[in-house]
Amino acid sequence: MKKRPLILIANDDGITSKGIKFLVSVMKELGDVVVVAPDSPQSGQGHAITIEDPLRYHSSDIFPEENVSAYQCSGTPADCVKLAKNHILETLPDLVVSGVNHGSNTSVSVLYSGTMSAALEAAIEGLPSIGFSVCDYGFDAEFEHTRSFVKQIAEKVLKEGMPKGVAWNVNFPKIGTEPIKGLKVCRQADGKWQEQFDERVNPVGKKYLWLTGKFVNRDTGSDTDEWAINNNYGSIVPTQIDMTAHEYRLKLAEKVAEEGF
Repeated sequence: MKKRPLILIANDDGITSKGIKFLVSVMKELGDVVVVAPDSPQSGQGHAITIEDPLRYHSSDIFPEENVSAYQCSGTPADCVKLAKNHILETLPDLVVSGVNHGSNTSVSVLYSGTMSAALEAAIEGLPSIGFSVCDYGFDAEFEHTRSFVKQIAEKVLKEGMPKGVAWNVNFPKIGTEPIKGLKVCRQADGKWQEQFDERVNPVGKKYLWLTGKFVNRDTGSDTDEWAINNNYGSIVPTQIDMTAHEYRLKLAEKVAEEGF
């Protein structure tokens, strides 16, 4: 019999989230699943890692009906992937999946995303990886409308792999009256968060701030993740760690060679 692939699942919403339970239910159809996830929500942690505090983990029976091994970790999403790869797992996973995130990770949000940090940490290790997100921030967000697409995407990566150092950033629209139209391979939209700080006063009269704001899409292209989501498609953005501005680097090097600093 052919050996089933080993699939590692992580997330940033925590091991008790509805999104990770959904992802476990899909991935167990494709392979043997191990979950290593934060013991509490870690949204917006980006690629933070734990270096000055102890890192703790223990096994969890949170998915007894799914018959998967699960561990909850005191660290960040990136910590979870590091811990799994270097300490918990006896063999390398064939696929690492992260999510499903409660909320969008399109455009610039990929920089802040704990979901994508787990996927990108796997990519650093040369492992095929995917971060899944649904544009619904609710605790009880609905994911079932994405099931066939999540399975299809994971099957494709298991079969074909992907270049080392690359992770797929996959986003789906919130459930609506119409089914998702399909999938689009996209680029990251040029957008940003317009931050605001809501000043409040605690019960003892001390002021504090709560970060709020809204997303501003500055990109009018029809080939972006934001366009896909807003037009009821799932978006796939191949994402990499290399943040070098390659075109500008070449121009700058040429200018410096001619003129010096």
